[in-house]
Formats: sequence, structure tokens, C-alpha cells
Amino acid sequence: MQTIALTLGAGGARGLSHIHVIRAFEELGVRPVAVSGASIGAIIGAAYCAGMSANHLEDHIKSVLADPLGLLRDVFRAGPDSLKAFFKDGGPRIGQFNLEGILEAVLPDDIPPTFEELDIPLKISATDFYAGRATVLDKGDLWFAMAASSVIPGVFLPVERDGRFYIDGSATDPCPMELVQDLADHVVAVDVSGGITGDATKRPSMFEASYAAGQMMQQSIIRSKASNCPKTILLRPPVAAFFALDFHKAKEVLAQTAPLKEEAKRVIDAAQRNAS
Repeated sequence: MQTIALTLGAGGARGLSHIHVIRAFEELGVRPVAVSGASIGAIIGAAYCAGMSANHLEDHIKSVLADPLGLLRDVFRAGPDSLKAFFKDGGPRIGQFNLEGILEAVLPDDIPPTFEELDIPLKISATDFYAGRATVLDKGDLWFAMAASSVIPGVFLPVERDGRFYIDGSATDPCPMELVQDLADHVVAVDVSGGITGDATKRPSMFEASYAAGQMMQQSIIRSKASNCPKTILLRPPVAAFFALDFHKAKEVLAQTAPLKEEAKRVIDAAQRNAS
């Protein structure tokens, strides 16, 4: 049998569809030899590599979102440590929130503190802001790495470690398939970047144009990466109708992308049996 690695791409709430791919691996009794991820893909990848099942992941997400007021309370508790820190970081804006604190409040305790404690090797892509390039995180502090890979610019504060500042991995490597190319015979990669939707006869709003431009750039990066990664089988679930912060639509995202499980099962089974 051929070995398979798994790559889970960035996309915010759209990345909840990654759960279907994890369920496909489970139902086939196949375990990837390595996982890579960016942003939401890094977070779900970490949970999977820690031993969480697809059902456990889905149940946890639904339980967190079932209490929106409690979730909002946890988010505000994860805000600035003090009034001084609040104004030092730029004053009143949503970007005051520190993602490391929010992740600690909403993610399950099943995820261990370090990469070394995971059941499956994991590589996370983040963006080194001042270097302007992708950085691979695969050792030491796992929770820092998840936060570093997931800090959406304009929404969360950049994460700092050892004098370096990091922003969302989607800025430079939204579907980091190349990180596991040399670790398996085949790579199953899941691209959950958004697409263009709406009435083609109407002028897009400023927000729609700005948001779509970012998605187009991500898709361009992914196409370029895929063309240089011949071992990769790229899956693209239908997620264009959702925005990155549509976590309140988790049930709709999961329902709309449900066919991804069977598609992934076919791809995984074919890749395992491919001796070429």
C-alpha cells in the first residue's frame, strides 16, 4: 500500500469542512503519515494529530457555538491584559484581541502543549511578518504555532515569539502541501479558499471586492504550489458562499460540504492502491 500525507488549507469557517476528510480517513481505516496545515487547517490538523476523532471535533464545535453569549464572554476575557496594554496596542478596535488567549478559551484540552506529544507528525505554516515569507513551525509550543498561523490581519493582533512577529499562514502559504511532499507517496490536500459569488450584473461592494481579491491571491498561490507538487491530489469543496468568520454558520458549512467525505474516500482509496 502507498503512504498518504494530508494537507488542510486556510479558510476560517470554511475549514470546518476538513472534518469530512478526517472522517473519510477514519472510515477507511487509513492513517496519514504526516499532516500539514495553515490557519484553521493548522488548528483542525492539531486536533486530529492529537487523536481527536471527526465526531469529537464536530461535537466540540457545536457545543462551543451552542452558547454564543458564553463564547462572547470568553472572547472578551481573552482581550488586553490591562488598560495600558490596550492603548499601547492601538486602542479600541477588534484587533485588540489576542488569539492565543481565545484559543485557550475555546479549543479542547485534548490538544497537547507541544508538537512532540502528537500521535501524527504535524507541520504548520505561518507568515513571518517582517521577513515577508512563510515559516514552518513543527517543534516545541504547539498552541503558539496554532495562533501564529491563524491571526487574521485586521481581526487579531500579530503573535510575537523570540522577537519575531507572525500573521496568518494564508498570507504566504494557504495550503502548504509542499511541507509533506517528501514524507509520503501521495498527498491529499484540501483547499478551502473562497471563490467569487453574487450577481454578475451588479457592481461588487468595496468589501466584496477587497475580500474577493484576497481569495483570488490565495487561489493563485495554491495553483502555483500544486503545479510544482505532482504527488498532490487537490480537493476543493463548495465553500464559496461562506466567509472566513461565518463560524455561526457551522451547521450550514458542514451540510453543504458533506459530499466531500465520499469524494475524499475515493481519492484516498485510489491513492493507496496506486503503485505507480
